[in-house]
Amino acid sequence: MSASRGAAAAPVSAARRATADPVKALMHRHRDLCERAVDPLEIAAGLEAHGVTDRTAARFRHRDVFSLAEEMYARVPRDTDPAPHPTDPPTPRARAASIVLALLPGALCAAAVTGLRLTHGRTRLTVAALGVLAVALAVRAALRRGPLAATARTGGTWTCWLVGYALLGDGLLQAALAGGPDGLPDGTADGPWPVTVAPVLALTLACAPAAVSARLLAVRARRRLTASRGLADFSASVRPLLLGTFVLFMAVLTALAALTGMVLGEPAAYPQALTLGALLLLARLLTVHGHAYAPSLVLTAAATAEATALATLFAGRLPGCGFLAAPVEALVDLWGPAGVPTIACGAGALVLLVHATRRLTRASAHASTEPPR
Repeated sequence: MSASRGAAAAPVSAARRATADPVKALMHRHRDLCERAVDPLEIAAGLEAHGVTDRTAARFRHRDVFSLAEEMYARVPRDTDPAPHPTDPPTPRARAASIVLALLPGALCAAAVTGLRLTHGRTRLTVAALGVLAVALAVRAALRRGPLAATARTGGTWTCWLVGYALLGDGLLQAALAGGPDGLPDGTADGPWPVTVAPVLALTLACAPAAVSARLLAVRARRRLTASRGLADFSASVRPLLLGTFVLFMAVLTALAALTGMVLGEPAAYPQALTLGALLLLARLLTVHGHAYAPSLVLTAAATAEATALATLFAGRLPGCGFLAAPVEALVDLWGPAGVPTIACGAGALVLLVHATRRLTRASAHASTEPPR
């Protein structure tokens, strides 16, 4: 009889302890998060990701999530040796390598464009092929190390399509409207299939400003995460930082588009370069901070819209199918060939900007447990 009473009393006493110490029950619920966290900020970010707010923290007798996370971190038993902090600055060699990788795409693209201007015939074709391969490998390397590196994969194929359309799409659209194209692109702006080099060169040169923007956002947001005493306070302080970083990058990209257009003697192509640059930057920032699904979806939609515009234009040549090309023809008559990529990329960039102001202003987006690469 006494044994059964003791067994029945055990759950009751455990429930009373949990009621008396609600933080302990919360620690048990988030045991893995507490054990792997290297500082209280990691716990605060993890709690926020699980839906814990400052109002919820009040039920655990704390004024905000940060105060609750500090207690949870202090109560977790740890080894005597402290874990390495994730925000330790990278070594000078790693930082120098990241800078070189960020500058490499623009430098190789400029070299390839110079080669195209100085060669002719099959030599120009060879230079173009080698240039495309070299720039693609350089961009891939820049996205694998440094501030633009991310563990998740996005739609690389669709990104290549969008950049390729910026190079060849407007010329193909214009040639198709005139009944062509009558030949393959020859690397010039006045050939049978015109090539628009200026916006692509501006975008590759913008890899370095994009890396600086990503680094600036990550470092400043981490500092504000340390100084903030509430989730709402942190979000309010990071939102202007995010928008300011985005505006700064767009200003630099505008200057690069003007410079490349002037040097190459081509139109600066501001609408194509700016909308595509904004789309790619926002997609990368979201991916770097752990939100890869929306960027992949938006990049796919933008590329699909451009491909559909070209497909319907050629399908309109079939007997009785002229109505298919009517929307694209009307758009080109109104805004020119640049209207297609501007609308596709501009709409995608706007969607990602709204999404970024919601996702990248959360503490959980700026407290990664992985060290910087």
